[in-house]
Amino acid sequence: MNRAEGCRVLHVDMDAFFASVAVRQDPALAGRPVIVGGAGGRGVVTSATYEARAFGVRSAMPTARALRLCPQAVVVPVDGALIGEASRGVMALFRTITPLVEPVSVDEAFLDVAGAGRGLGDPADVAELVRARVFDEQGLTCSVGVAPTKFVAKVASAHCKPDGLLVVRPAEVVGFLHPLPVRALWGVGPKTEESLRTLGLRTVADLAQVPLDVLQRTVGPGSARHLHELAWGRDPRRVVPDDPEKSTGAEETFGTDVADRRVVHRELLHLAERTAGRLRSAGYLARTVSLKVRFTDFTTITRSRTLAVPSDVGQELYGTARELFDALGPDVGPVRLVGVRAERLTPADATATQLVLGAREHGRRDAELAADRAARRFGAGAVRPATLLRRDGVTGRSQPAPRPERVRPGPRRAGPPVP
Repeated sequence: MNRAEGCRVLHVDMDAFFASVAVRQDPALAGRPVIVGGAGGRGVVTSATYEARAFGVRSAMPTARALRLCPQAVVVPVDGALIGEASRGVMALFRTITPLVEPVSVDEAFLDVAGAGRGLGDPADVAELVRARVFDEQGLTCSVGVAPTKFVAKVASAHCKPDGLLVVRPAEVVGFLHPLPVRALWGVGPKTEESLRTLGLRTVADLAQVPLDVLQRTVGPGSARHLHELAWGRDPRRVVPDDPEKSTGAEETFGTDVADRRVVHRELLHLAERTAGRLRSAGYLARTVSLKVRFTDFTTITRSRTLAVPSDVGQELYGTARELFDALGPDVGPVRLVGVRAERLTPADATATQLVLGAREHGRRDAELAADRAARRFGAGAVRPATLLRRDGVTGRSQPAPRPERVRPGPRRAGPPVP
């Protein structure tokens, strides 16, 4: 059974994002009440861990008041650079799931996953994948609402925090929304809520049943129609992707940290092949290759190099990525994650090809184009580099090389069940 039939929108909301990033940076803070924000008389809470929220600490609260509520809390300043890096990492991860990603802020985004189902399962499966990958690759948790519209998806994500997943199918929308207080509707702030209460409207169901002309006299024609539509779960807005810097890539988290350089090299080849395939499919060449490496302690580094000639050839991307990795030195620590990214993209049909004296009439690119055709006909992996195969010592037959295990999060907090 399709657990999320009729749902195409995910709202992903990172849990206590600023505070969680601070704890990831300093694991000694794990399990402790932590407040992120300004200290001193005028300091304000930007974020707080759930351990601090249990004492009543909330965002936008004066830090002095927060410390009176929770004297044992640890106060750390906002690290803008660290937050920015974590946000970019999360958004880039979302774009490997679907290109239709609409960031709302540094820690939340809408994803349209209607086109992701064939390869990844139904939207509920995609949501599980998002949660697992955010945990595996970023060391953070998120909550995901799955619904037919953006509004309902956002409300759903708020109702399954922290670290949860909630699916609201089309037939369940009205039953889900109507018991909620009117402040759950977008556009209802404290003043509007007070005005609605003068009409006796306390729940979404109350507002949904009131005549539109009565509502218009209270909140105005535009707002009345907007709130009435939301109260019935109607929200025609589509997910509108932003315009990120033109780039594409792939990354992988190993099941266990890897110290064997040969294993890392093999994974870089696999990622470079995937990235090059995406370039050829989209009709782009890359001017720059970027390498991403994350270590056991979540320290992440990136290195990049501009190619002499723009390319969409996997072997050329791999050669550059491998050189960047090897340049880190022989004593580089165990690796948790590696990624290969193609940047500064240029349309292939608008880029002059540099001729090489004595070059073969048909080169590596022709071979990879032939592999693309085979993949379209017989499926992904029908043709692959020999390096990505291993010899079976018993039968002598070629078998696929071991792939990094997809790490799943450990035990999670109990949240609302997935329907």
